[in-house]
This record gives sequence, C-alpha cells and structure tokens, in this order.
Amino acid sequence: MERTPPIVTITSDFGWRDYHLALIKGTILQHTPNARIVDISNAVANYNIVEGAFLFRHAWQAFPAGTIHLLSINDFDQPDRPFLVFSHQGHHFVGPDNGLFSLIFQEQPASIFQLDTEDISFSRFPLADIFGKAVGHLAQDFPAGGMGSAVDQWLERITLQPVTGPNHIRGSVVYIDQFDNAILNIDRQLMENIGRDRSFELYFKRHSPITELSTSFHDVPVGEILCRFNSADLLEIAINMDRGASLLGLKIEDTVQIDFSNGKKQT
Repeated sequence: MERTPPIVTITSDFGWRDYHLALIKGTILQHTPNARIVDISNAVANYNIVEGAFLFRHAWQAFPAGTIHLLSINDFDQPDRPFLVFSHQGHHFVGPDNGLFSLIFQEQPASIFQLDTEDISFSRFPLADIFGKAVGHLAQDFPAGGMGSAVDQWLERITLQPVTGPNHIRGSVVYIDQFDNAILNIDRQLMENIGRDRSFELYFKRHSPITELSTSFHDVPVGEILCRFNSADLLEIAINMDRGASLLGLKIEDTVQIDFSNGKKQT
C-alpha cells in the first residue's frame, strides 16, 4: 500500500522576506519529496514564543492525525540549543526547548526526547538539517525516540493567568489579531463559571464599560465597541469595521476587569 504523503506544518518567526524559510522547506523536500507543507504562521513577532504558542495552540488540532508540526521561534542560529521531539494525540512535534511547548500544552507528554544534532553541528544552516532529518524520520512512521535520548522534562515558562473572585475576573490582553481585535486570556467556560448568567461590566483603560456580549461584530452599529467570543472561545474586545485595539489604546498585557452583579441578568 502506498504511504500517504505526510503533512508538515511550520510555525516560525522567520517572516517572508528572507531565504531561511525557503531553505528549510527545500531541505524538507530533499528528505521527503512528497511532503505537503502547510504554513500555520511565519509572521510571529521575532523571538516572541508567547505569541507563537498562542497561534499554534489554536490551530494544530485542526490537522489530521499523523501530521508533523515544526516550530521555530527564538532559535535562529543557535545550534547548541536543545531541540525536542515527541508524539502526542497522534501528532508529532519538533521544536526548541525554550519554554515554547510548556505554553502550548497543559501537561507534558509521557515521553519526550532531545534530538541528537551532533552530525549537523557544522551545517551552514543547522535548522534546515534538523527539521529535514526529523521529517524524513517521522514520515516513515519511525518512533520519535529513535532520534535522541529521553529527557525528564521540558523548560517551563509561566504566562499571565486570569485572577478570579466570586464576582469578578481580572484578565489581560494576550494577542492582537490581523483585524486589530484585542484578544483576552478569558475563555467562555471561565466566563460562564464565574458569571453564572449574571449581568456584567467589562472595564478596560478609561473607557465606559461594555455591558453586553455580542455574537457577531454586526450586533452593534459600525464604529461601536463590542465584546464577543472568537473561534477559539476567547473573549475579545473589538470595534465593528474598525481597528479596535489601536483606537482604544489596548496593548499586549494590558489589564481588563469583568465585574458581575449580585442578581440574575434581566431578560
């Protein structure tokens, strides 16, 4: 039976202007000519593993089992930095041990391995060889453990988490998307658990609070402020048909607070 061409995703901070991304893709195709390469994002802000983790975390599960995911953020030209490889939920992952994976997964997989990169230490661009050889190995259904030695844990990074009380949630802006919507670290489940169907006031900066949850942008007139849950079930602050974050002065790590009333929401 002919082997299904492997899907390989790339998430990086390389951008599109330079040749490095093409060099990586070309090397992958040398090792695995039938690979189907998909870019999740190569526009991650330079060295920003928090942003890269956010983008990847909300995309990778859309791909079929067997997909090989390559992550390259804040690892350029550092061949001595450990690289990890592991399999999880039927997918394969390769990337630097710089805290990135701890921001993506709530729990560490049972088995993770540090890639053996001794034979590529003199390459003119080690990352291309690291990824090319890893894809070549995993695409043949060889186990991740065949590429290095087992390690007990990966590097942990801590990010800002919402602070909650019986009647409030204090969160922060974690991402500003292409449409300039400010995405918060408050998900639907947390909002429902704390809110319990009560009225709320969402405070940010010195603006008047938002008191209604919208389903779509067009629930409010053009130019009006709204909050809604996006496709990742994260709360976002936006302006219908305009650049919300810029106009509202919202930046990454800015604090927001949701206060809930003591009574049930009026219908």
